Amino acid sequence: MKTVTLGKTGLSVPQLAFGALPIQRTEVDVAIGILRKAYHAGIRFFDTARSYSDSEEKLGRALGDVRQNIVLASKTPATDAETAKAHLEISLRNLRTDYLDIIQLHNPEALPNPDDANSAYAALRDAQRQGKVRFIGLTNHRRALAEQGVSSGLFDTLQFPLSHISSAEDMALIDHCQQHNVGVIAMKALCGGLITNIPAAFVFFRQFDDVAPIWGIQHEHELDQFVALEHNPPALTPALQQAMDMDRRELAGSFCRGCGYCLPCAANVPIPMAARMSFLLRRAPYQQFLTPQWQEQMERISQCTGCRKCAERCPYGLDTPQLLQTMLEDYRSFAAAHAAPVGV
Repeated sequence: MKTVTLGKTGLSVPQLAFGALPIQRTEVDVAIGILRKAYHAGIRFFDTARSYSDSEEKLGRALGDVRQNIVLASKTPATDAETAKAHLEISLRNLRTDYLDIIQLHNPEALPNPDDANSAYAALRDAQRQGKVRFIGLTNHRRALAEQGVSSGLFDTLQFPLSHISSAEDMALIDHCQQHNVGVIAMKALCGGLITNIPAAFVFFRQFDDVAPIWGIQHEHELDQFVALEHNPPALTPALQQAMDMDRRELAGSFCRGCGYCLPCAANVPIPMAARMSFLLRRAPYQQFLTPQWQEQMERISQCTGCRKCAERCPYGLDTPQLLQTMLEDYRSFAAAHAAPVGV
């Protein structure tokens, strides 16, 4: 497999990395089988988080016996030292290891003060000195904060949303990381499922020798597809270039990335899916979104309380309530046109 080096960490990992967020939705035995298959296929970099329900536990059960052969990264959303320490101990126990290769501050709203002994960052530095953590990283969805984090010298890696529809400003983060010898980990390489041409997404990242995209994998057939692409990397054909160009035209700009930081919703709207529904209906088999269950969930938008908490939490500055109303109107029209009437 093609390998990349994560900046100053010196960690050399296959460019095909396993994003373990989706396996929290997979039955335990199935998830363990997928993870073991990934390992035997040559995948050696696994990324998870304390926030991903039982993802860490599944990784630990599947790969605890081969811990010395893999690179493990997890995350904590903690903002204080006590919580960060507690999260780390839980992660170590769940992952069945006595150290993490990378521990990442999970989408903080501001950079930590390295002189604050009560901060989460201070706790991670203590853990690093104790040998429980090898390197400290930052994940974020805000480009300005990501840039500051890289320049600060506090972090060894940056995890940021990057894909073939990313803006030039977002892509400039790669060079910025190079200049500061910070490892680049690309999340949301498929924009939460909106990018459906997997070969196009895959070939896009092959042009970089210093970026490790983590591919969210939930099903065995998804793993098989990525492994097959790794063994027979596609060339950048005119057809794949056209697919990337079309994605840029349709998806670039102000759209929901599905990060989930808008939640919880007072009206119980599944915002990360509902706010992208127009795209999902047209970029995936639409029948799965026209069931009575989905109709009921989309209609929850009409019960919006107007609290605007979702907009305040959105790292991309979207007017989420207005976006949801637009999605609901389109959903009703689409459902009516496809013989799936929605109650208003």
